[in-house]
Amino acid sequence: MYLKHALRAATALATVVAGGAYAETLTVGTVNNGDMIVMQALSDDFTKRTGHDVEWVVLEENTLRQRLTQDIATKGGQFDIMIIGMYEAPIWGANGWLVPLDDMPDSYEVEDILPAIRGGLSHEGTLYAAPFYAESSMVHYRTDLMEKAGLEMPKEPTWEFIREAAEAMTDRDNDINGICLRGKAGWGEGGAFITAMSNSFGARWFDEDWNAQFDTEQWANTLNFYKDLMDNYGPAGYATNGFNENLSLFRQGKCGMWIDATVAAGWLTGEREGTPSEVDGKVGWAIAPNNGLGKNAGWLWSWALAIPAGTQKEDAAKQFMEWATGPDYMRLVAFEHGHAAVPPGTRQSLYDNKLYQEVPFAQITLDTILAADPNDSTVEPSPYVGVQFAAIPEFAGIATEVSQEFSAAYAGQQTVEEALEKAQALTNDAMEAAGYR
Repeated sequence: MYLKHALRAATALATVVAGGAYAETLTVGTVNNGDMIVMQALSDDFTKRTGHDVEWVVLEENTLRQRLTQDIATKGGQFDIMIIGMYEAPIWGANGWLVPLDDMPDSYEVEDILPAIRGGLSHEGTLYAAPFYAESSMVHYRTDLMEKAGLEMPKEPTWEFIREAAEAMTDRDNDINGICLRGKAGWGEGGAFITAMSNSFGARWFDEDWNAQFDTEQWANTLNFYKDLMDNYGPAGYATNGFNENLSLFRQGKCGMWIDATVAAGWLTGEREGTPSEVDGKVGWAIAPNNGLGKNAGWLWSWALAIPAGTQKEDAAKQFMEWATGPDYMRLVAFEHGHAAVPPGTRQSLYDNKLYQEVPFAQITLDTILAADPNDSTVEPSPYVGVQFAAIPEFAGIATEVSQEFSAAYAGQQTVEEALEKAQALTNDAMEAAGYR
């Protein structure tokens, strides 16, 4: 069934350019996450359908953000398609930097995209980026190690339970860390994790008058808990570990728990890209932790495809977006790699599919995405939209600097108190310079 769909569902985009006379070569800038690399490997299917070739610029996350932001702001024209996220899409769309996606064909089924994801990639009701996959964050944990420790993971664990379980599962003699978490500098790396975590501790970036809040007890509690947890039960060098590093550690059986993107679940089961997971069949999932304050540490994000305004290849770029983010691509991935490998979190039809419902992490992924509320992410009122970020243009620069201070504290180069003091000062200075205060 899936083979037939994958091969036959050419629809509007399957008209091969006769003789290649109008064929384009599209340059795509993308992050080096596993699902993006799968898309790269399958892109011959797109070329066969349309005649268009694809050149890939695959970069580490922090480097990608820097390159794309510089290129879009200066109209450098290096890319025909960019992989961006929920932070950039509405801001860049409002600036006129992106091509609006208000004319996608009926076969693309825009209304099938989950409302929270569609809304997060839109500005004033206009979609500016097509979601490739979407995610929240959750606890990935070793069921065998949890059982060995004599513990049972709650569906909605507290941070205190996470600390207790990390201690019980840590086995230094066998190179098993009780927990692996992001510490890498970068607003979308360790910065995203600690911000989402801080929500569950009652912290926020700004009060309602845009004053920085890093001098509060809530932020001190967040960073001190994180550092104590990771110093005692995390891997060596955790201050430089991001998503990819922790994914590798967990797949190798070196982590008892890992709190990170829901999309990672598909990489912890079976064999992906020829490399078997050492923990296949030994992984369970739970909602991101809380502290009993009404907020958990889950975030909301989507990696999505966008077209820079002014491109000379808009039609071909839209064809690629329709291929890469539409239902047909999901069928192709299911046929080639199995249902667990399908990019998750974007379309209701995926979760209505009875075969996909058999994927063990399908329902909890959907539940965590639907539970995240960018308009109400903090315990106390805040003036910004966003869960693991504040959706203002200045945030990326400020948060990158703040995350660098935090990572330095994780690495023992300064105290938590010093890091928070610096974060408070640099954030207030930047907000004052930007006219918020």
